[in-house]
Amino acid sequence: FSPTVKVWIVRIYRRRNILMKYHILAFGAGFLLDQIFGDPYFLPHPIRGIGWLIAKTEKTLRAGNPQGNSTEREGAEHRQGKLLVVIVLLFTGMLSALILFGAYAMHPGLGVVIEAVMTYQILAARCLQMESSKVWKQLNAGSLEEARKAVSMIVGRDTEHLTEEGVAKAAIETVAENTSDGVIAPMLYTALGGPVLGFLYKAVNTMDSMVGYKNEKYLHFGRAAAKLDDVMNFFPARISALLMVGTAFISGKSYNGKQAWRIWRRDNRKHASPNSAQTESVCAGALGIQLAGDASYFGKVVKKPYIGDPTRAVEPEDKQTGLSTMDKFTAFGEQYSLTEREREVLRALLSSGENVQDIAHTLGISRAAIYRHISNMNEKTATKARMGLIQFYYGWNPEK
Repeated sequence: FSPTVKVWIVRIYRRRNILMKYHILAFGAGFLLDQIFGDPYFLPHPIRGIGWLIAKTEKTLRAGNPQGNSTEREGAEHRQGKLLVVIVLLFTGMLSALILFGAYAMHPGLGVVIEAVMTYQILAARCLQMESSKVWKQLNAGSLEEARKAVSMIVGRDTEHLTEEGVAKAAIETVAENTSDGVIAPMLYTALGGPVLGFLYKAVNTMDSMVGYKNEKYLHFGRAAAKLDDVMNFFPARISALLMVGTAFISGKSYNGKQAWRIWRRDNRKHASPNSAQTESVCAGALGIQLAGDASYFGKVVKKPYIGDPTRAVEPEDKQTGLSTMDKFTAFGEQYSLTEREREVLRALLSSGENVQDIAHTLGISRAAIYRHISNMNEKTATKARMGLIQFYYGWNPEK
């Protein structure tokens, strides 16, 4: 190391305690910014910049590919894929470190602000909630075509011919998986290594989403990125799954903690990825639904095993705001948790004017689910049901 670098290392070591305080403050501020603003489309985002870098680097690397011998071409794609990973990670790490440490070198206050903004750009909890809500809104409005378009923005599979149930299940699966690699994993890496490590993780995750496919174009080129993504998500996926299981136990009768644990233990390896089924299996078990199965990617059907047991049918219902960690990965799950028999019982109970709190307790569903059915009832019956809701929420009976 040069004398200047040694001086900086000594300074950082001596000030490690105060820097940790700055880091904790910036991390908390970044999390709050994400919850408040999400990811506005009109603002430039560094992850889109990473995506642009990946696309340009791929195009440049592939320019000289051999066209004849398939073995030579496959070998070249392997090498190019590894080089892509190195280039993207080097550029991302160096640029993020330059911005962060440069800001702290100018002034600690500026450093905290810049770190908070960088942390905000890494996290995606609010964005996941907003994008998943768009799918629900279209399903709830009965617009299957618009729901297909909305879900196509958050999944990699073909969505043009999905049924309503197919759209719903695709959304559930991607929300479950992205709770780990879009929320929990970035939080863990950013908390451990600051925005530099957080952006390195996001770069790996973005490469996997762009080139980590097992089709003819990316089977060899994207293998290095896909394998590295598997490694970096190995522990976060399992931590996320355990957090979800724990949340299922304390989230009321709408979620089954014992089933979440059982299905996770049984089905957490039922996926080509060692990580994807971790959170999907917990989600399926907690909600009593079946996920996964065959799906179409780029016009080709990919065979997949089912995850979970089909103990409940698929039926949309209202999704509550203020989602917890469990809500984020079950944002759509409760919409499909009523069997046909339970729907018949619900209609009968509402028609009789039964108290909504008692109905929710009897069926093990949320009041939001009940309110969804109220909107489809006749005026007289709906009025009785709404009275029950008012009585429950405010402790006031309008009939007295």
